[in-house]
Amino acid sequence: MDGGQWDWIVPAGLWEIVRPSPSPSAPRVRPQGGGIVGVADEAVFAAVVCVLVSGCAWRALPPCFAASKSTVHRRFLIWSRAGVWHRLHQAVLDRLADDGLLDVSRVVLGSAHVRAKKGDEHTGPSPVDRGQPGSKLHILSDAAGLPLVVGLSAASFHDSRRLKPMVLALPLRHDPVRGGCRKPGKLHADKAFDHPELRRRLCGRRIGVCITRKGVESGQRLGRHRWVIERTISWLLGYRRLSPRYERYPHVYLAFSPLVAALVCHKRHLKLTM
Repeated sequence: MDGGQWDWIVPAGLWEIVRPSPSPSAPRVRPQGGGIVGVADEAVFAAVVCVLVSGCAWRALPPCFAASKSTVHRRFLIWSRAGVWHRLHQAVLDRLADDGLLDVSRVVLGSAHVRAKKGDEHTGPSPVDRGQPGSKLHILSDAAGLPLVVGLSAASFHDSRRLKPMVLALPLRHDPVRGGCRKPGKLHADKAFDHPELRRRLCGRRIGVCITRKGVESGQRLGRHRWVIERTISWLLGYRRLSPRYERYPHVYLAFSPLVAALVCHKRHLKLTM
């Protein structure tokens, strides 16, 4: 960003990755005919990150961004519909892979309950929160805990029904050495995913299965691999716009998830390459 003006809220180098993605916003004319209103995309992006980190309402944005809440919210929705956040997340993952910092030889699947302030789609009575309305975040990470896919369902939705969509959404890159796509070698999950059909699906995709068997194995044996997903969940929910869920509409709430994943991965990349 120009002169590092927004370095206090946006990690170094992140805007340079996302810059080609957002299309320049068309200037708007004031209703009273008072001239052209133009707010730089850099400032709007920094304002979106501020909302994500602090969890503040759009109308509570500090004046330092010189952008109204309607301008920031409108561009956020435009960029979300254009797939900017997903492309940003994929670009950061590609950089990690190019530097040999992405390990998909083993992936880990986990979930976390999030209280929903406004009940609507993808909300339901939470079994861990006295039946209060809630949602459930599903996270698929690599062996080091870097988030690869983030999904959403109602709090009462069984975890096992999200395994297939999460695996299918896994971003796979072409392997130039061996040919074909680089896919996970093994998937670790707890006993909520112990279902014969799910095991068959994973084996059919030539993905190793390491799922705790109900009534046979203890979930503690997965501890040395599953602790990374617990850390990943804490990373994601540390962004206060995700927890609790303030958004009524799931597509707006889900628009934040790839941006959060991109921020987590980018910060990790900066730490490992410094």
